[in-house]
Parts: sequence; structure tokens; C-alpha cells
Amino acid sequence: MPKLSIIVPVYNAEKYIGKCLESLVEQNFNDLEIIVVNDGSTDNSKEEIKKFTKNNKNILYLEKENGGLSDARNYGIANATGEYICFVDGDDFVDKNLFKSLEIYLNHEIDMIKYKMIKVDENYKEIERINGPTFEMVNGEKAFNILYGTDIMLQPACLYLYKRKFIIENNFKFPVGKYHEDFATTVLWMLKAKSFVSTNIYGYYYYQSSLSVTRGNDKEKKLRRALDLIEHYDYMEKVIDSYKISDKTKENVRIYYTNNIILKLEELEDKKDREMYINEIKKRKMIKNIKARNVKQLVKKIILNINVEWYLKLR
Repeated sequence: MPKLSIIVPVYNAEKYIGKCLESLVEQNFNDLEIIVVNDGSTDNSKEEIKKFTKNNKNILYLEKENGGLSDARNYGIANATGEYICFVDGDDFVDKNLFKSLEIYLNHEIDMIKYKMIKVDENYKEIERINGPTFEMVNGEKAFNILYGTDIMLQPACLYLYKRKFIIENNFKFPVGKYHEDFATTVLWMLKAKSFVSTNIYGYYYYQSSLSVTRGNDKEKKLRRALDLIEHYDYMEKVIDSYKISDKTKENVRIYYTNNIILKLEELEDKKDREMYINEIKKRKMIKNIKARNVKQLVKKIILNINVEWYLKLR
């Protein structure tokens, strides 16, 4: 059975990391290493983690200066030794049978294996099970074309197992110092996958506190998040033509990126920030992307989520 490396980035998660690590050390899976990356926490996260390292030899504890989520994940990847890698955020947890349930796929050398999320509240009570398409093995291009318009949880890196060789050979890294790191990477990684499976297995629990809705309400941070999406779009445009995929798929990728970028307008409440963001969209003539195909579906979604006036300004 292939070995699994679970990478857990931690930053000031003293209230949650115990629940997270408890769920990992109790896994019904024979061969795994738990790589905990303390990304310069200033609270008591280290002390909480050390409670688990004393009695669990399969936990590798690493410390580094604060560099953000992407930097912590990259650090974990560099220290991983398993045939497969996955990511679990420090305030989330997983079902004890999650990886045991996925064993059947691990023996088939699949580049990416997708599973499903369950949202829980502050009392760890289930709020919602996030559904999405399931299918047997296809290549990454076909997987993207199935998922991009129907799976609202396509982006989160924590919902995939990755073959480590696949990551290393393609020199995949998360963008350090940028927000929306999953938006920047998941699709581009997926398109490189020679094999991909989307399972119907639930087992990743996403912790949603009462603060989740208001998290990141700082005006400057909101704008920075939005502009980072634009930077990720620019990077996608820089590399997408080198991908050995069809023109139709490239079109779908641009539709996917553009739709997410336009929907971000909903979060920008400051008029000047909205105007700046709209100008960045117009500079890149992104509106042509949503005219390409699936126009009715995308425009309907945009109009439902943002003020129609903003949408018209993009044209």
C-alpha cells in the first residue's frame, strides 16, 4: 500500500489544531506521515501540537518563519516522503475512515483523486454536505471539463490526493505571498494530470465559525484578494497555450477564471475599489470570455450575484 503524507499548515490555530490532529492520528490507514508545519504561530499552537508528537512517531513537526499558507504547504511538500500527498488545514479535520476508503484508488497510480466536503459549525455539527460530479478514471482535461461548471468545490486543494511524483515532476508550487492560492493552482495542476478520479467519498470536515462570514472584511485586504485573482489570471494566460489541451478546453479555462473574477465584485463595497477592479478586467478584455459559450448560464449567475450596473460597466 502506498505511503501517504498529510501536510498540515498551522498558523495561530491553538483552538482547533487538537481536533485536527486527533482526527489524523486515529486514521484507519496503515502507512502515513503527518507533517505539521508551524508557520510562525504567535499563540500556543506549538504547545498543542507537542501534546501529540510525544506519543505519535508518525508526526513530523516543522517550524518556520511566517510566510503564509502557500509557503507552509510548499515547505511540507519539500519534506514529504509518501507516494501520495494531501493537505488538511489546521482548523479542519477528517473522518477516521477517509483515507482507508480511498485505498482502492491509491493502488492505481492515479495523479489526482477527489473527495467531498462536509461543512460543520462551531460545535462540529454538520451544516451541509457539498455534492458534485463523480466519475471513474479520466485524464485531467476531461475531468476539468466535467467539473468546471458544476462543482462549486473544484478549487480547494484540501479535497484532493496528489501523487507526489506528479507534483515533483511538474515542479508544482503554491504562489507565495498571494491570496486565493487554490484558484491559482488547482485547475492548472488538474490539466496536467494523466489520470484523475472524482469519488463519492465524504470525509473532509470544513470548520465554519461565526467569524467565517466576516473574515477578511478589512477594506485593503478585500482589494488585495481581488487583485491577486487578476494576477492569477495573468499567469494562466501566460502558460495556458503551452498546455497540450484542446482550444475548447482553453476556452473553458478562460470562462472559469473570468466568471470567478467577475463574481468577486460582490465583495468590493468601496466605489473606488470597484472601479479599479473593473478597469483591470476591461484592460484584459475578459468580457469576451463569458461570451464564448454558456453565455446564458454565466450571465444569469453574474446578475444574480452582483449589481447589474457593475456588469454593464464591464462591457
